[in-house]
Amino acid sequence: MDNNEERRLEELRSYQILDTLPEQAYDDITFLAGLICEAPIALMSFVDRDRQWFKSARGIPLGETPRRVAFCAQTIELAGDLLVIEDALRDPRFRDNPLVTAAPNIRFYAGAPLITARGNALGTICVIDRVPRLLDPQRRDALRALARKAMVLLELRRTLIEVQDKNQKLEEYQTQLESYQGELELEHARLEARSLSDELTGLHNRRSFDARRLEEIERCTRYAQPLSALMLDIDFFKAFNDSFGDAAGDAVLRRTGKLLLEVCRASDFAARYGGEEFAILLPNTESSGAWILAERFRRAFEAADWPHGKVTTSVGVATQHAGPETGFDLLAEADAAMFQAKLMGRNRVCRAGMGAGTAPGAAGRELTRGSG
Repeated sequence: MDNNEERRLEELRSYQILDTLPEQAYDDITFLAGLICEAPIALMSFVDRDRQWFKSARGIPLGETPRRVAFCAQTIELAGDLLVIEDALRDPRFRDNPLVTAAPNIRFYAGAPLITARGNALGTICVIDRVPRLLDPQRRDALRALARKAMVLLELRRTLIEVQDKNQKLEEYQTQLESYQGELELEHARLEARSLSDELTGLHNRRSFDARRLEEIERCTRYAQPLSALMLDIDFFKAFNDSFGDAAGDAVLRRTGKLLLEVCRASDFAARYGGEEFAILLPNTESSGAWILAERFRRAFEAADWPHGKVTTSVGVATQHAGPETGFDLLAEADAAMFQAKLMGRNRVCRAGMGAGTAPGAAGRELTRGSG
């Protein structure tokens, strides 16, 4: 083994990280890596002489692997940039690797090297998936940033060891370590908040909505209060996209988010539920009040100034009354009512279990014709 490798191994051992117990600070980094890259497996690995050892492993029940089969061993040889394998089966370096041909059946890999101030690559922060995929530039930058964060923790670890050996300034360095841990936790909180919102419209996303829906249903039952829900779908949206392009469609979705926020009350909870479909929870709201709000939403769409012509929406309304209702699914009922509004001509409100609401005026015409 050459002198450079011996120097790398010597520096790796100076951190006294190998074979240590799990630590929350390092587990937080792999958690963030998996969350940011939407990958089921995230690892912090260190490449020893003959093995790859995992300080933190999420989504895989392994503590180490032989170095000869380690993707991360290839990454540290780059010593400066990411190694991204979009499909391992198509990469001659890895297609026969036992980690590809058998469990854990790696297809996608992206690893950022952990590089010391001396330029030695100790290991990686990496994410893995079992299906081929791409990694966009923002997530690549985020993975590099997390690798730098990990090196900050490692440097603090080594410094703390030196301070403990000398029995000097221990408290100062512990405070510094806690400060970096606090930054990671704050970043975690920010990313968690982002994961609950829809980037395009600024509304909550489906994950956030489903969690809130369960809370509101429990509150409805516990405090004997009604709960209503609206499902809105932009009429003929697919045909609109086909006619004017995705950019114009995105503009409509963004404007939709603004319109909903303008009309919603402080207690309401609006979300983009998927595609051109939006959902709103109306706590402590009876069916009659929900109907009024739904009609208000519909009229706001009809009255708005849209760049490519008139845009309308179909709205379904459902209400769960105080106390449990066996077999009643609030969102499914609202969705069924919305579908009924579509069948009855669109640009109208329908209530679960009832007919259509006030029909729209005759003025104007639909922008396009198609599914939606």
